Amino acid sequence: MAIKARATISDVAKAAKAGKTSISRYLNGEKHLLSDAMLARIEKAIAELDYRPSLMAQGLKHGRTRLIGLIIADITNPYSVDVLSGIEAACREQGFTPLVCNTNNEVDQEQHYLDLLRSYQVEGIVVNAVGMHEEGLSRLQQSALPMVLIDRKIPDFACDVVGLDNAQAATTATEHLVEQGFEALLFLSEPLGTVNTRRERLQAFRATLARHPGVMAENAEVPLNDCARIDSALREFHTRHRGMRKAVISANGALTLQVARALKRLGLHWGSDIGLLGFDELEWAELAGVGITTLKQPTWQIGHTAVEQVVRRIEGNREPFCEQVFSGELIVRGSTSR
Repeated sequence: MAIKARATISDVAKAAKAGKTSISRYLNGEKHLLSDAMLARIEKAIAELDYRPSLMAQGLKHGRTRLIGLIIADITNPYSVDVLSGIEAACREQGFTPLVCNTNNEVDQEQHYLDLLRSYQVEGIVVNAVGMHEEGLSRLQQSALPMVLIDRKIPDFACDVVGLDNAQAATTATEHLVEQGFEALLFLSEPLGTVNTRRERLQAFRATLARHPGVMAENAEVPLNDCARIDSALREFHTRHRGMRKAVISANGALTLQVARALKRLGLHWGSDIGLLGFDELEWAELAGVGITTLKQPTWQIGHTAVEQVVRRIEGNREPFCEQVFSGELIVRGSTSR
């Protein structure tokens, strides 16, 4: 079956017995310049041909595409999925369309999508750089487009940032575990590198426990998909502090899932053998065993605010770059109860 060719503005002009200038005036909202008879013929021709103008072409003609590029390092990350919901809502409110690019943590894809977004002439970019490689981040610095970073800063790069108040969140989480009577705490994260979110949370963890010298404080860095390393870190922590009340703080939701799996492999039960608290609220957290205590981020608000800020920049706002942070909410479940 042959596919019907898409109608063009020339087709509409021919069917309406009008010039292309008249059709353009109609499409651009200048209907007052056309006679009633001309309007009727154009509307009939558009309906019969099922003509749909190219929004891209119209936008470029007026110097606007109304497109916002969104670069996500890992769309399978629960945090990224929740942030995307707020981004989409804000784009709808502001009259923009998001172009979503998932780099899947691959350097080649990061470069490909950056080039693609430039070719589509997006007016701004929102970057959820959780897990993004340093090479990709450095390329972002070369872009002259209005840009807002979500969750993660780029070293030596002045840019608007929207995310969690990591110091407040990590302090709240750590104080909760101290109040629950835990005597040894392990802050477990992926390799710190230059990722400010991990470093800020660890720093607040250490600063909080410095005020509680009676509580043992440890931290370990493990690759997300290295089960052996995660098992080893948890096993050694549990063995070192045998007989003490101990708990693990997981630095993000993806790692919390791996920690839960590791504890199951080791035969350890959260809530009885060991405490467990994870950053990021997860849909299954309340269903796993006695439930897992989480530090919920206002992900929807973060995504929504990021788009609002990049639109302000697109519209000419030249105020100094700023960092907007939001407080997290502790959701207490059985994994940290006395």
